[in-house]
Amino acid sequence: MSTLDLRRRGRPTLSGNHALSPRNREDEPFLDALRRRDPAAVEGLVSEHTPRMLAVARRILRNEADARDAVQDAYLCAFRSLARFEGASTLSTWLHRIVVNAALMRLRSRRRRSEESIEPLLPQFLEDGHHASHPSEWMPSDALLEQRETREFVRAAIDRLPEGYRTILLLRDIEELDTDETARALELTAAAVKVRLHRARQALRTLLDPVMRTRAGC
Repeated sequence: MSTLDLRRRGRPTLSGNHALSPRNREDEPFLDALRRRDPAAVEGLVSEHTPRMLAVARRILRNEADARDAVQDAYLCAFRSLARFEGASTLSTWLHRIVVNAALMRLRSRRRRSEESIEPLLPQFLEDGHHASHPSEWMPSDALLEQRETREFVRAAIDRLPEGYRTILLLRDIEELDTDETARALELTAAAVKVRLHRARQALRTLLDPVMRTRAGC
């Protein structure tokens, strides 16, 4: 069965501002300026990265106030950790990981509620092992996925998933963390992440199927 590729098509690049260009942002003088809390360097960093960091936090937390607090937490953590940043990854990737963790910490701090079952959204099978209803084979085109209405429908469908499954789907397929990173972030085993991700993708397909079949011309 084909699966819907939800991964972002390339991470956003830094803007072309000359004084704070991608090349300048990653060099040692700029990092040194950040470590000294140089106002211009700090302002440039915050201005450049806040929109993307806020978008990540919003996807995970689904609450504007919590998302903004998570970004604030992420910046505080980042500036405390700058002395240990050695450039093994880009500054953008490093900040992305930090804000994901900050958002997950806030998600865990919420009062735990009994999680809604995902079973009604999973494929149903007959006693002989065959599908109760034949699964469709739609695969939306890139053009379809680029449509604003389609993107909004997909985001809404993801939000309908039970929290534990929604979070794993976001981390793996949207934020592009690998299995081990996701397992560490959520304090789960790698095996549990794989099982939950598979079930989350199946459930998402169930939610998308009625509309996407029509839009893909199936």
